[in-house]
Amino acid sequence: MTIRNIRLPVSEETIRELRIGDELKLTGTIVTARDMAHKYLVECDAEEMRPFLKDGMVYHCGPIVKKQADGWSFVAAGPTTSKREEPYEAKVMQKYGVRGVIGKGGMGKTTLEACKRIGAVYLHAIGGLAVLLAQSVKRVSGVYKLDEFGAPEAMWIIEVEDFPVVVTMDSTGQSLHETVLNNSTDMARKLAESL
Repeated sequence: MTIRNIRLPVSEETIRELRIGDELKLTGTIVTARDMAHKYLVECDAEEMRPFLKDGMVYHCGPIVKKQADGWSFVAAGPTTSKREEPYEAKVMQKYGVRGVIGKGGMGKTTLEACKRIGAVYLHAIGGLAVLLAQSVKRVSGVYKLDEFGAPEAMWIIEVEDFPVVVTMDSTGQSLHETVLNNSTDMARKLAESL
């Protein structure tokens, strides 16, 4: 399978070409956002975040960061479980024009519907590779709400190069997570019936 290189920000047209199972390498700006950041983005008019989120990507990540003389660096940048952002994600995507969400474990029907409606995707980053993924973070260009939220929950603006992800929810309404769950459920039922 060919790995597709995607430069961020990305157009709706490019996103709508992607399908579940597509392997990508992302290059450009992404924004980390977990629980507190999502709540903030929904409840407030975070104008300062719009330039980074419009046609961009949100990464569910609570990084381990290191302060250096010339700024910050990422020591570990593994994905966190995305499902807990389900109450917020569709609203964030719609409000700020987000084209992709990166995390692990997939998301629910509300987020999938938002992907279809606005032209967006959910991208799975591999858990357990936090240090390796951090090597794709070439620069930290800013951080918002660090004092209020703390390092794991702050919104880090990072420049990535060849950040590896797989499309697991696409803009046609397909979800690899749902497919795997349905297939596993069918297999378990058949096994139970054969006993």
